[in-house]
Amino acid sequence: MLKVTSVWGAVAGMLVAVAGGQAQTRSVWDGVYTTEQAERGAELYEESCAECHGVDLGGGEMAPGLVGGEFVWTWSGLPVAELFERLRVSMPQVRPNSVSRAEKADILAYMFDANGFPAGDTELADRAVPLRGILFSAEQP
Repeated sequence: MLKVTSVWGAVAGMLVAVAGGQAQTRSVWDGVYTTEQAERGAELYEESCAECHGVDLGGGEMAPGLVGGEFVWTWSGLPVAELFERLRVSMPQVRPNSVSRAEKADILAYMFDANGFPAGDTELADRAVPLRGILFSAEQP
């Protein structure tokens, strides 16, 4: 019986931890990047992304826009990790490995800034795991 109680205690502890993690989910409206990071990202965007996605992030002949309603609503409701991973594995399209993870996080910070999401005190992570806890939300809560 003691063993069962221990197992149930562990299960209860995990449920509390999971519930606590869900309650702590942040969104892009919570200041998940810094102004300095977005500024670095702007320079990197110009060097590595603007040719296809446009200087104003509005899209090009063959590449979608990265700013505005269509972009924001496409990603709304998904974890930021999904957008980051899309950038990480496929952008720039010709040479995805030419831009580092940290640089891609900076570019993503610039994209957030361009879409009107507020800056905060902590830089956006360059790994998917911490980005899973950040929800991309088109509407401010």
